[in-house]
Amino acid sequence: MKYAKQRDANEVEIVDALRAVGCTVTRLGDAGVPDLLVGRDGRTYLLEVKMPMGPRGGVQRHGAKPGGRGDLTPAQVKWWDAWRGERAHVVRSVAEALFAVGMCSHDSDGRHVFVGHDRQCVNCLAEVR
Repeated sequence: MKYAKQRDANEVEIVDALRAVGCTVTRLGDAGVPDLLVGRDGRTYLLEVKMPMGPRGGVQRHGAKPGGRGDLTPAQVKWWDAWRGERAHVVRSVAEALFAVGMCSHDSDGRHVFVGHDRQCVNCLAEVR
């Protein structure tokens, strides 16, 4: 019996944020394949959503297991190593997802600055919502 893939709790927020800025988003589900297929301005991005690092999420579980690499499962490592397209991005937050699809850049103080719509995003989404 095949079970539905368990999604990371922060995935819905990330998908909503990407769609709010005009991206198309498709959720993928095969073993080892990144979670999201994202299109923006004629480009395609693969995003693997992981929980944020810290005391309440993002525990690195697979690094010590054979074939695992950090938070990637052995199936993900196998898929990523075989993939011949543009590299997928691991994202842990809305800010990282927006940055991965070229929506944000960092200023000299490390803050995110919204690119393309003359809006600054405080923690990447305050003004986008």
